[in-house]
Amino acid sequence: MESTKLANTAQARKRVLQNEKRRLHNASLRSRLRTYVKGVLKAVHIGNQEQARSALRAAESVIDKTVSKGVAHRNMAARTKSRLSARVKAMGNVAG
Repeated sequence: MESTKLANTAQARKRVLQNEKRRLHNASLRSRLRTYVKGVLKAVHIGNQEQARSALRAAESVIDKTVSKGVAHRNMAARTKSRLSARVKAMGNVAG
C-alpha cells in the first residue's frame, strides 16, 4: 500500500492553499527581479550608458523591494547591485 500524507485538518488544508498562493507570488517577484537585472545587462552589452543608468536605478528599486518582502536575501541583493553598478560605471571609463 502507498502511504501518502494529506492535510487532514481544516487548518492544514488552509495552509496548503496559502503556501501555494505565496509560492506563486514569490516566484513572480523573483522573475521580476531577474527581468530588471537582465535589462541592465542588456543595456550594458549594447553600450547605451544612459539607458544602462536608468535601468540600474529601476533594478535597484526592484531588488530592494524584493528583499523587503523576504523573497531575496539582503547579501544577494547587495552583491547584485554592486556588480551591476560596477558594470555601468566601467562603461563611463571606457567611453570617457
